[in-house]
Amino acid sequence: MYQNMGKKAFKKDLTNTLKLLDALGNPHEGIQWIHVAGTNGKGSVSSMLASILSAHGLKTGLYTSPHLLDYTERIRIDGKPISREEVIEFVETIKPHCSIIQPSFFEITVAMAFYHFAKYKIDIGVIEVGLGGRLDSTNVINPLLSIITSIGWDHMDMLGDTLEQIAFEKAGIIKPDVPVVISDDIPQNAKGVISKKAIECNSSVRLSIVSPTSWQVALKLKGKWQTQNLNTVYTAYQFLKTKIELIDAISLKGLSEINSLSGIRGRWEIIRQSPLTILETGHNEEAILMIVEELKNQFPSHEIQFIWGMVGEKDRQNILKHLPQNGTYHLVKPSVVRGLPVENLSIDFRNYGLTHYCYDSIDIAVETATQIANKNDSILFIGGSTFVVADALRYFENIS
Repeated sequence: MYQNMGKKAFKKDLTNTLKLLDALGNPHEGIQWIHVAGTNGKGSVSSMLASILSAHGLKTGLYTSPHLLDYTERIRIDGKPISREEVIEFVETIKPHCSIIQPSFFEITVAMAFYHFAKYKIDIGVIEVGLGGRLDSTNVINPLLSIITSIGWDHMDMLGDTLEQIAFEKAGIIKPDVPVVISDDIPQNAKGVISKKAIECNSSVRLSIVSPTSWQVALKLKGKWQTQNLNTVYTAYQFLKTKIELIDAISLKGLSEINSLSGIRGRWEIIRQSPLTILETGHNEEAILMIVEELKNQFPSHEIQFIWGMVGEKDRQNILKHLPQNGTYHLVKPSVVRGLPVENLSIDFRNYGLTHYCYDSIDIAVETATQIANKNDSILFIGGSTFVVADALRYFENIS
């Protein structure tokens, strides 16, 4: 499965998804969808929108990936994940079709989401693209609105090695006569690619506008980049108000309860106050640049203890060059097959002159870094990979 295997489990084709959905009676048809793509921010934007819609009493489906602690996190209705029993039931249902269609992990999961949402007769669904857009398994829906949150460097081995190529793949979610909201921060050359696709589809393009201060105050997700995500959400919201009865005061309540209404975690999440410990899933070059800037702005005089790990296929050179030289790094291997061994990561850290130590488990890394942080009045930052954050969450759950 992709969570473990990465590129080997990714299929650039919609044929299997369509066959599987057809065998299930096409549960994705007849439901209002919002489709969200982007290099960074798509999970946050999807969760914000779902929370706003749920707060209005609309039965709202939310599909996101990857999960942190449990596979069921990927498929939620009003924040409640699909049960494990329903996952098993669905797999039993599609078994006769799997030997013929041979669907991938992504294709099965997307079909399960649509099946679950149709079963419970949701009013609207927010669907986050898994990877890319044009050939992603989610790209079988005809949405009410398409959203592209950002265009940056990630998954170049599958999406292309220029921003224009990456933008072309993301723009693939644009459908005929369906408006698309895009972040104003998207580079101009990428905007041009998106605009061309929109023109071909007779789709209006709406650039994100600045959200009101009241919205920024209400949002519980922290980190400077969430302001841009919120601007994208606010722009999408203005369009949705022309289709759905939405009330600003209720929307603010939805943003303030985003964790319970969407289940989102690991976005600049403060998991512990002493020593202050931050979890952040951002893991590509664009995200790391924003993270480092945020750390400098929030903690200009604090030493930072980083607990850090990466998966093997990441472009490490273009990420590690941005890490602060004055940090202390505690290296771990994410607990997935794709996780990069600390011995390999250590070589790269040595090449960049970064002070680091290697550990056999995240438990030992957290405990050691905690002792150092308490002694030196340091901040703990845990990241580098979604899977490192997931490992850390398990650790903190076990000790609570």
